[in-house]
Amino acid sequence: QVHLQESGPGLVTPPQTPSLTCTVPGGSITTNYYYWSWVLQPPGKGLGSIGYIAYSGSTYYSPSLKSRTSISRDTSKNQFTLQLSSVNPENTAVYYCARAKGGLSGPHEYDYWGQGTQVTVSS
Repeated sequence: QVHLQESGPGLVTPPQTPSLTCTVPGGSITTNYYYWSWVLQPPGKGLGSIGYIAYSGSTYYSPSLKSRTSISRDTSKNQFTLQLSSVNPENTAVYYCARAKGGLSGPHEYDYWGQGTQVTVSS
């Protein structure tokens, strides 16, 4: 069993640049071939991929969000972090961290999820 726990700022007012952190207690985010991902769900909409940081440390970002997102990690704490910039009320969503299993070519499917953290952007 793998547990993921998100933490985030809750309410954000531009031009703040919020960071969300996902902690994986008892696990290792460097184990082959797992991809540590961020996913969002805006109100009334479906899930959308933000990006991931791979076991190797390489990153991938959804093209629509690439210019405004950054994913990093702290392997000593088994944490990975999502930084958002240029946020606006349209970025209000529940943000989930998740683990995807895959191979050398990339992630295949999510297998574990955090509970999600609400981020509300209010101007």
